[in-house]
Amino acid sequence: MGDFDFAVIFNNLPFLFEGMKTTLLLTVAAIVGGIIIGTALAMIRLAKIPVLSWAAAAYVNFFRSLPLILVIFWLYFLVPLILGRPVGAFASVLVAFILFEAAYYSEIIRAGISSIRSGQVAAARAIGMTYSQTMRFVVLPQAFKAMIPVLLTQAIILFQDTSLVYVVGLKDFLVSAELIANRDQKLIEMFIFVAVVYFTICFAGSMLVSRLQRKLSR
Repeated sequence: MGDFDFAVIFNNLPFLFEGMKTTLLLTVAAIVGGIIIGTALAMIRLAKIPVLSWAAAAYVNFFRSLPLILVIFWLYFLVPLILGRPVGAFASVLVAFILFEAAYYSEIIRAGISSIRSGQVAAARAIGMTYSQTMRFVVLPQAFKAMIPVLLTQAIILFQDTSLVYVVGLKDFLVSAELIANRDQKLIEMFIFVAVVYFTICFAGSMLVSRLQRKLSR
């Protein structure tokens, strides 16, 4: 490690920070959008309306059967064609992540909703609540509390998957580090730094998930 050049890291921190902002923004936006659409898909599947339930199941199975990198590549070219005008790489990638993650969040949320005892649903319907009211006020608050550790685990996986945006040239944290490494011929320094940053964030997230699981189990 005597030849390890720390200066290349410190001198390029502003550029790396811009890349990390892109990574975090993409992660947070994809989590929010994925959970919203995933919740809707889960409720549709549980509502037992044949046509809608089949369509939601087909959506989930379709995206869960594809590699994320392929979805990113497809939508990077498909979104501009649908809109009839060019859009930025970030917008295309964000759409890909939201649609892809919604399928996984849907299954997590559906399992969480199914874990709520049917007696509570029956009691809510008996006092005159509609299906949407029962979900909003009775089922979802309890289900989401129980699902927090699993949702956070999926968020950690999503954060790691953002590195796949290199296929469309979006300058996230990893791509920014790669550009610096190739420019300054400091591949070892930059990729070790990237590995440390990813490990630190993901390990901290994993510890948080474990702590929440122990707290909820009590």
